[in-house]
Amino acid sequence: MASKQALRSRLRTGVLPPLIAFVVFVGIWQFGVSLLNLPPYLLPKPTDIMKAAVENRSLLLSAVMTTAMESILGFVLSVVLGVSGAILLAASKTIERGIYPYAVILQTIPIVAIAPIIVIWLGSGLNAIVAITFLIGFFPMLSNSLIGLNSTEQNLKNLFQLYSASRWQTMWRLRIPAALPYVVAGLKISCTLAVIGAIVGEYIAGIGGGKGGLGFSITNAALRLQIPYLFACGLAASALGIAFFLLINALSKLLLSSWHESEMKQEY
Repeated sequence: MASKQALRSRLRTGVLPPLIAFVVFVGIWQFGVSLLNLPPYLLPKPTDIMKAAVENRSLLLSAVMTTAMESILGFVLSVVLGVSGAILLAASKTIERGIYPYAVILQTIPIVAIAPIIVIWLGSGLNAIVAITFLIGFFPMLSNSLIGLNSTEQNLKNLFQLYSASRWQTMWRLRIPAALPYVVAGLKISCTLAVIGAIVGEYIAGIGGGKGGLGFSITNAALRLQIPYLFACGLAASALGIAFFLLINALSKLLLSSWHESEMKQEY
């Protein structure tokens, strides 16, 4: 009985407010556009967007799956290389001072400026799109992981030194577990940036036909003035990013809920 009451309370406080706000927003959008008599090519109604999504569902689903695959590949690459790079930099202050500034410089260069170079080097298509996605998500992973590794409590480091732990034992048994909340924070940032990176990559290096992702579909819909379908593609991209974030958020709770305050249940 208590669990049911807790579930109802959680639904009222966690789900109901945003659901009400969403319904109100969609209602204002629907009836506002109807009252103002705006044509669909300027601002389509939610029903127009839904109709376009249903009519083009096979093409839209194919585009979502393509973008999802590209996003996952680029995201995984950014996580592996970002965390590995952070461990390497944290292992030596000399290496960190020598290399980290160049990682910052790479982050400050607009991706649209180097994307054409990537296309020249790797060719158009999947390889270039994954590389662009990786570049967008790499720095948040590197930066957050490095901050976490450098934030280990000094008393714990001293304890490991007292027991004659080697540098790499301290790294694997102390610094990496202590940095886990920071790594998870980087995951939450990079997973949403991965979708953006994949779509940007598709704008520049995408392929058309049935293999095109959401970036290609958005460009094609804009050129054809298929504005309701354009909105449907944009909303699908947003939903994909939200889905990735929720997956990483669930992983965060799984990894941290038993010991870290950021994910532990709060008692009020």
